[in-house]
Amino acid sequence: MYDTSDFRNGLKIELDGVPFEIVEFLHVKPGKGGAFVRTKMKNMQTGAVLSKTFRAGEKVGKPELQDRHMQFLYSQGDDLILMDLDTYDQIPVPVEKLGDKRLFLKEDMEIDVLFYKGEAISIELPIFVELEISHTDPGLRGDTASGGSKPATVETGAVIQVPLFITEGEKVRIDTRTGEYITRVKK
Repeated sequence: MYDTSDFRNGLKIELDGVPFEIVEFLHVKPGKGGAFVRTKMKNMQTGAVLSKTFRAGEKVGKPELQDRHMQFLYSQGDDLILMDLDTYDQIPVPVEKLGDKRLFLKEDMEIDVLFYKGEAISIELPIFVELEISHTDPGLRGDTASGGSKPATVETGAVIQVPLFITEGEKVRIDTRTGEYITRVKK
């Protein structure tokens, strides 16, 4: 069990059988009456944000979370097939659990999967991935002084903004947290 004095950003708690992650909190001590804690929490299963106020000293549950290192094997219909690297069990996970992260997921990539009561609720990709540019328009010659960018499609289907000098077939490093181009990868 957690007490309201344990609250911090990123803490995972359980309320009414649902796992939440605290996004922000504020401890308030009014001049009259008891202290309380205002929180904004994200539902880890649906992604919905909830605002809730707790009395100081109130207890909340600790969720049964399990973090497992897995490998993405392939897509099958609306499911992604993941393999546990310790037990070699293959587990289907619905694509909607990933949101926009699925745009940077490449076969054989190792990822961290968070399970709640045996169900995958979120996936954490590596911070940087290296993907090949599958389509982009040629940059205009002499237009580099402005430091412009152009859209490019990578091998997984994601569209990112890249500098004008990037061409098809080149590999680029992408930050999966923001979806931004970082650098070109030398062959």
